[in-house]
Amino acid sequence: MKRFLHHNGLSLALLACFLLFWAGQAVAGKKVYNDEARRHGQPEIGLGSYVTRGHFWQATGENWESEFLQMGAYIVMTSFLYQKGSAESHDPDKPKKPIDKSKHSWAYRNSLLLAFSQLFAASFAVHAAGGLAEFNLQRSERGETPMTLSEFLGDAEFWFQSLQNWQSEFLAVLSIVVLTIFLRQQRSPESKSLDSPHSKTGK
Repeated sequence: MKRFLHHNGLSLALLACFLLFWAGQAVAGKKVYNDEARRHGQPEIGLGSYVTRGHFWQATGENWESEFLQMGAYIVMTSFLYQKGSAESHDPDKPKKPIDKSKHSWAYRNSLLLAFSQLFAASFAVHAAGGLAEFNLQRSERGETPMTLSEFLGDAEFWFQSLQNWQSEFLAVLSIVVLTIFLRQQRSPESKSLDSPHSKTGK
């Protein structure tokens, strides 16, 4: 067990953080939902009921989709674009090694991007379904007719939810690409070595 924890500590720590913060999101989201319900004279709901509601899954989906979009786009961009001096880039002054395409199938050579594309699509669907359910619940409380999925996807509200997250993800990636040119973090594989000059590209 000790060996397993040592070899998988990063994944386990990240998983623990994810579950902790997701649970916190659910607890805080339930309070927000119930505060809104009280203001409109609606009954409050428990945590178990809340995590089945569109309110929870809309927030979850819109954040997941932005993360997977960011990672998928970053994988593609770093495969052919450069940033001189960044730890996150290939060196633009070094020739690329040729790829022997006969060794591996196209799907295997692009399996990481394909995985993130599928995760993005699934998260987008979760966001759309959860957002539509929540939006239509609000419309029904106002006595309005429900929206269809296609109508919701064409609504500014859906894209406001998505784009506010997408822009922040690309800002975060831009930050690490540029900051790793000049700054260091000892022992981190995401940083150049402490003695590396700013002009060095790659780790």
